Amino acid sequence: MSVPVRPSGEAPSSRRPRVLTVAGSDSGGGAGIQADLKTFQELGVYGMSVVTAVTAQNSLGVQRVEAVSPDMVEAQLESVLSDIGADAVKTGMLPQSAHIEAAASSFARHRVKRLVVDPVGAASDGSTLMDDGAFEAMKRLLLPMAEVVTPNLPEACRLLDVRSDDIRTVADMERLAKRLLALGARRVFLKGGHRAGAEAVDVFVSAERPDETRLFAGPRYPTPHTHGTGCTTASAIAALLAKGALPEEACLEAKAFVTAAISEAFSIGGGTGTLWHGAFAKKRLVLR
Repeated sequence: MSVPVRPSGEAPSSRRPRVLTVAGSDSGGGAGIQADLKTFQELGVYGMSVVTAVTAQNSLGVQRVEAVSPDMVEAQLESVLSDIGADAVKTGMLPQSAHIEAAASSFARHRVKRLVVDPVGAASDGSTLMDDGAFEAMKRLLLPMAEVVTPNLPEACRLLDVRSDDIRTVADMERLAKRLLALGARRVFLKGGHRAGAEAVDVFVSAERPDETRLFAGPRYPTPHTHGTGCTTASAIAALLAKGALPEEACLEAKAFVTAAISEAFSIGGGTGTLWHGAFAKKRLVLR
Protein backbone atom coordinates (compact mmCIF):
# COMPACT_ATOMS: atom_id res chain seq x y z
CA MET A 1 0.00 0.00 0.00
CA SER A 2 1.42 3.38 -0.94
CA VAL A 3 1.69 6.06 1.71
CA PRO A 4 1.02 9.69 0.80
CA VAL A 5 4.12 11.85 1.04
CA ARG A 6 4.02 15.42 2.27
CA PRO A 7 6.95 17.84 2.35
CA SER A 8 8.52 17.49 5.79
CA GLY A 9 10.06 20.95 5.90
CA GLU A 10 6.92 23.04 6.26
CA ALA A 11 4.26 22.88 8.95
CA PRO A 12 0.97 24.75 9.11
CA SER A 13 1.36 27.86 11.25
CA SER A 14 -1.13 26.54 13.81
CA ARG A 15 1.13 23.61 14.66
CA ARG A 16 3.87 23.47 17.23
CA PRO A 17 7.20 22.89 15.49
CA ARG A 18 7.97 19.17 15.07
CA VAL A 19 11.49 17.81 15.50
CA LEU A 20 12.62 14.22 14.96
CA THR A 21 15.70 12.63 16.48
CA VAL A 22 17.18 9.55 14.80
CA ALA A 23 19.62 8.20 17.34
CA GLY A 24 20.48 5.57 19.94
CA SER A 25 18.91 5.14 23.35
CA ASP A 26 20.96 5.84 26.49
CA SER A 27 19.62 3.83 29.41
CA GLY A 28 21.41 6.20 31.80
CA GLY A 29 19.40 9.13 30.43
CA GLY A 30 22.26 11.56 29.83
CA ALA A 31 22.82 11.34 26.09
CA GLY A 32 21.20 9.97 22.94
CA ILE A 33 17.46 10.11 22.43
CA GLN A 34 16.84 10.85 26.09
CA ALA A 35 18.96 14.01 25.98
CA ASP A 36 17.40 15.01 22.65
CA LEU A 37 13.84 14.77 23.92
CA LYS A 38 14.69 16.75 27.07
CA THR A 39 16.20 19.46 24.88
CA PHE A 40 13.19 19.55 22.57
CA GLN A 41 10.83 19.95 25.52
CA GLU A 42 12.90 22.75 27.06
CA LEU A 43 12.97 24.63 23.74
CA GLY A 44 9.24 24.33 23.15
CA VAL A 45 9.08 21.96 20.19
CA TYR A 46 7.27 18.66 19.76
CA GLY A 47 9.82 15.84 19.89
CA MET A 48 9.65 12.48 18.12
CA SER A 49 12.18 9.66 17.98
CA VAL A 50 13.48 6.88 15.78
CA VAL A 51 15.61 4.44 17.79
CA THR A 52 18.65 3.12 15.92
CA ALA A 53 20.28 1.19 18.77
CA VAL A 54 19.69 0.25 22.39
CA THR A 55 22.61 0.70 24.74
CA ALA A 56 23.17 -0.57 28.25
CA GLN A 57 25.10 2.32 29.74
CA ASN A 58 25.42 4.29 32.93
CA SER A 59 27.77 6.91 34.36
CA LEU A 60 30.64 4.41 34.23
CA GLY A 61 30.40 3.78 30.49
CA VAL A 62 28.75 1.65 27.82
CA GLN A 63 28.40 -2.01 28.73
CA ARG A 64 26.53 -3.27 25.68
CA VAL A 65 25.17 -2.04 22.35
CA GLU A 66 22.45 -3.74 20.32
CA ALA A 67 21.57 -2.21 16.98
CA VAL A 68 17.96 -2.05 15.84
CA SER A 69 17.53 -3.67 12.42
CA PRO A 70 17.80 -1.26 9.46
CA ASP A 71 14.34 -2.39 8.33
CA MET A 72 12.90 -1.35 11.68
CA VAL A 73 14.69 1.99 11.51
CA GLU A 74 13.19 2.55 8.07
CA ALA A 75 9.74 1.52 9.34
CA GLN A 76 9.94 4.03 12.19
CA LEU A 77 10.99 6.79 9.80
CA GLU A 78 8.17 5.97 7.39
CA SER A 79 5.64 5.89 10.22
CA VAL A 80 6.59 9.31 11.58
CA LEU A 81 7.39 11.19 8.38
CA SER A 82 4.43 9.95 6.33
CA ASP A 83 1.91 11.05 8.96
CA ILE A 84 3.30 13.70 11.34
CA GLY A 85 6.19 15.07 9.30
CA ALA A 86 9.10 17.03 10.73
CA ASP A 87 10.20 20.65 10.56
CA ALA A 88 13.75 19.58 11.42
CA VAL A 89 15.56 16.27 11.88
CA LYS A 90 18.63 15.50 13.97
CA THR A 91 20.72 12.37 13.50
CA GLY A 92 23.01 10.91 16.12
CA MET A 93 24.17 7.33 16.54
CA LEU A 94 23.79 5.38 13.27
CA PRO A 95 25.82 2.24 13.92
CA GLN A 96 25.99 0.62 10.48
CA SER A 97 26.05 1.75 6.86
CA ALA A 98 22.65 0.10 6.29
CA HIS A 99 21.11 2.42 8.92
CA ILE A 100 22.52 5.45 7.14
CA GLU A 101 21.31 4.23 3.77
CA ALA A 102 17.81 3.75 5.21
CA ALA A 103 17.85 7.20 6.78
CA ALA A 104 19.15 8.97 3.68
CA SER A 105 16.55 7.24 1.51
CA SER A 106 13.71 8.23 3.85
CA PHE A 107 14.91 11.83 4.13
CA ALA A 108 15.04 12.16 0.35
CA ARG A 109 11.66 10.51 -0.17
CA HIS A 110 9.95 12.75 2.37
CA ARG A 111 11.85 15.86 1.29
CA VAL A 112 13.24 16.53 4.74
CA LYS A 113 14.64 19.99 5.23
CA ARG A 114 16.75 21.34 8.08
CA LEU A 115 18.80 18.20 8.72
CA VAL A 116 21.35 18.43 11.55
CA VAL A 117 23.97 15.67 11.49
CA ASP A 118 25.90 14.88 14.67
CA PRO A 119 28.66 12.50 13.46
CA VAL A 120 28.74 10.42 16.62
CA GLY A 121 31.69 8.06 16.39
CA ALA A 122 32.25 7.13 20.01
CA ALA A 123 30.70 7.50 23.44
CA SER A 124 32.24 9.69 26.14
CA ASP A 125 34.08 6.68 27.54
CA GLY A 126 35.61 5.88 24.15
CA SER A 127 33.25 3.02 23.23
CA THR A 128 32.80 2.76 19.46
CA LEU A 129 29.26 3.60 18.34
CA MET A 130 29.77 3.67 14.56
CA ASP A 131 31.93 1.32 12.50
CA ASP A 132 34.25 2.55 9.75
CA GLY A 133 31.81 1.57 7.00
CA ALA A 134 29.07 3.61 8.62
CA PHE A 135 31.35 6.61 8.99
CA GLU A 136 32.18 6.51 5.28
CA ALA A 137 28.48 6.11 4.38
CA MET A 138 27.64 9.11 6.52
CA LYS A 139 30.24 11.23 4.68
CA ARG A 140 28.89 10.08 1.33
CA LEU A 141 25.14 10.15 1.94
CA LEU A 142 24.20 12.33 4.92
CA LEU A 143 26.65 15.21 4.96
CA PRO A 144 25.60 16.44 1.49
CA MET A 145 22.01 16.59 2.82
CA ALA A 146 22.90 18.42 6.03
CA GLU A 147 21.91 21.96 6.85
CA VAL A 148 24.43 21.81 9.72
CA VAL A 149 27.01 19.20 10.73
CA THR A 150 28.20 19.38 14.35
CA PRO A 151 31.46 17.46 14.91
CA ASN A 152 33.66 17.80 17.95
CA LEU A 153 37.40 17.88 17.33
CA PRO A 154 37.99 14.08 17.39
CA GLU A 155 35.04 13.52 15.04
CA ALA A 156 36.23 16.24 12.67
CA CYS A 157 39.71 14.73 12.60
CA ARG A 158 38.25 11.31 11.84
CA LEU A 159 36.12 12.74 9.02
CA LEU A 160 39.19 14.30 7.42
CA ASP A 161 41.80 11.70 8.46
CA VAL A 162 43.75 14.30 10.41
CA ARG A 163 45.71 13.73 13.61
CA SER A 164 44.07 15.34 16.65
CA ASP A 165 47.49 16.40 17.93
CA ASP A 166 47.84 18.67 14.90
CA ILE A 167 44.86 20.83 15.97
CA ARG A 168 46.29 23.08 18.67
CA THR A 169 44.96 26.58 18.06
CA VAL A 170 41.74 28.31 17.09
CA ALA A 171 43.33 29.07 13.72
CA ASP A 172 43.84 25.32 13.25
CA MET A 173 40.16 24.82 14.03
CA GLU A 174 39.16 27.43 11.48
CA ARG A 175 41.17 25.69 8.76
CA LEU A 176 39.65 22.34 9.78
CA ALA A 177 36.10 23.73 9.63
CA LYS A 178 36.67 25.10 6.14
CA ARG A 179 37.96 21.72 4.97
CA LEU A 180 34.85 20.05 6.40
CA LEU A 181 32.67 22.19 4.13
CA ALA A 182 34.13 20.32 1.16
CA LEU A 183 32.33 17.17 2.38
CA GLY A 184 29.03 18.75 1.34
CA ALA A 185 27.22 20.12 4.39
CA ARG A 186 25.90 23.65 3.97
CA ARG A 187 27.25 24.70 7.36
CA VAL A 188 29.80 23.37 9.84
CA PHE A 189 29.61 23.98 13.58
CA LEU A 190 32.94 22.69 14.89
CA LYS A 191 32.90 22.30 18.67
CA GLY A 192 36.05 23.09 20.58
CA GLY A 193 35.27 21.63 23.97
CA HIS A 194 38.15 19.15 23.73
CA ARG A 195 40.70 21.97 23.64
CA ALA A 196 42.07 23.39 26.86
CA GLY A 197 41.61 27.02 27.83
CA ALA A 198 39.59 29.41 29.96
CA GLU A 199 36.96 29.65 27.23
CA ALA A 200 35.28 27.01 25.08
CA VAL A 201 35.56 28.29 21.51
CA ASP A 202 33.49 26.86 18.64
CA VAL A 203 33.81 27.67 14.93
CA PHE A 204 30.93 28.30 12.53
CA VAL A 205 31.43 28.40 8.76
CA SER A 206 28.93 28.44 5.90
CA ALA A 207 29.16 27.33 2.28
CA GLU A 208 27.57 30.67 1.39
CA ARG A 209 30.66 32.49 2.73
CA PRO A 210 33.35 29.81 2.91
CA ASP A 211 36.20 32.25 3.51
CA GLU A 212 34.56 33.73 6.60
CA THR A 213 34.35 32.13 10.04
CA ARG A 214 32.47 33.05 13.19
CA LEU A 215 33.90 32.22 16.59
CA PHE A 216 31.48 31.53 19.44
CA ALA A 217 33.19 31.71 22.84
CA GLY A 218 31.65 30.79 26.16
CA PRO A 219 32.88 30.18 29.70
CA ARG A 220 34.45 26.81 30.44
CA TYR A 221 33.13 25.30 33.65
CA PRO A 222 35.54 23.10 35.65
CA THR A 223 33.37 19.99 35.75
CA PRO A 224 33.93 16.45 34.50
CA HIS A 225 30.17 15.93 34.26
CA THR A 226 29.62 16.64 30.56
CA HIS A 227 27.94 13.47 29.33
CA GLY A 228 25.51 14.32 26.53
CA THR A 229 26.92 17.67 25.40
CA GLY A 230 27.21 16.67 21.73
CA CYS A 231 23.70 15.22 21.52
CA THR A 232 22.26 18.23 23.32
CA THR A 233 24.02 20.72 21.04
CA ALA A 234 22.78 19.11 17.83
CA SER A 235 19.23 18.65 19.10
CA ALA A 236 19.11 22.27 20.28
CA ILE A 237 20.20 23.46 16.82
CA ALA A 238 17.49 21.31 15.21
CA ALA A 239 14.84 22.66 17.60
CA LEU A 240 15.82 26.26 16.94
CA LEU A 241 15.89 25.75 13.17
CA ALA A 242 12.39 24.26 13.39
CA LYS A 243 11.27 27.42 15.20
CA GLY A 244 12.54 29.58 12.36
CA ALA A 245 16.01 30.64 13.49
CA LEU A 246 18.69 31.15 10.86
CA PRO A 247 21.46 28.53 11.08
CA GLU A 248 24.07 30.88 12.55
CA GLU A 249 21.59 32.13 15.15
CA ALA A 250 20.55 28.56 15.94
CA CYS A 251 24.15 27.49 16.55
CA LEU A 252 24.86 30.46 18.83
CA GLU A 253 21.66 29.95 20.83
CA ALA A 254 22.35 26.20 21.06
CA LYS A 255 25.78 26.95 22.50
CA ALA A 256 24.16 29.21 25.09
CA PHE A 257 21.69 26.41 25.93
CA VAL A 258 24.46 23.85 26.39
CA THR A 259 26.68 26.26 28.33
CA ALA A 260 23.85 26.84 30.79
CA ALA A 261 23.25 23.09 31.05
CA ILE A 262 26.95 22.46 31.77
CA SER A 263 26.93 25.20 34.42
CA GLU A 264 24.48 23.07 36.41
CA ALA A 265 25.93 19.67 35.52
CA PHE A 266 25.90 17.22 38.38
CA SER A 267 27.26 13.89 39.53
CA ILE A 268 25.01 10.88 39.16
CA GLY A 269 26.19 7.32 39.77
CA GLY A 270 29.85 6.47 40.28
CA GLY A 271 31.33 7.96 37.12
CA THR A 272 30.77 10.85 34.71
CA GLY A 273 27.69 12.86 35.50
CA THR A 274 25.34 14.70 33.20
CA LEU A 275 24.00 18.09 32.18
CA TRP A 276 20.92 19.74 33.62
CA HIS A 277 18.76 20.56 30.62
CA GLY A 278 16.45 22.80 32.61
CA ALA A 279 19.15 25.38 33.36
CA PHE A 280 18.69 27.53 30.27
CA ALA A 281 15.11 28.52 31.03
CA LYS A 282 16.29 29.86 34.37
CA LYS A 283 19.58 31.49 33.33
CA ARG A 284 18.86 32.64 29.77
CA LEU A 285 22.56 33.00 28.99
CA VAL A 286 23.39 35.27 26.07
CA LEU A 287 26.58 34.65 24.09
CA ARG A 288 28.05 36.75 21.28
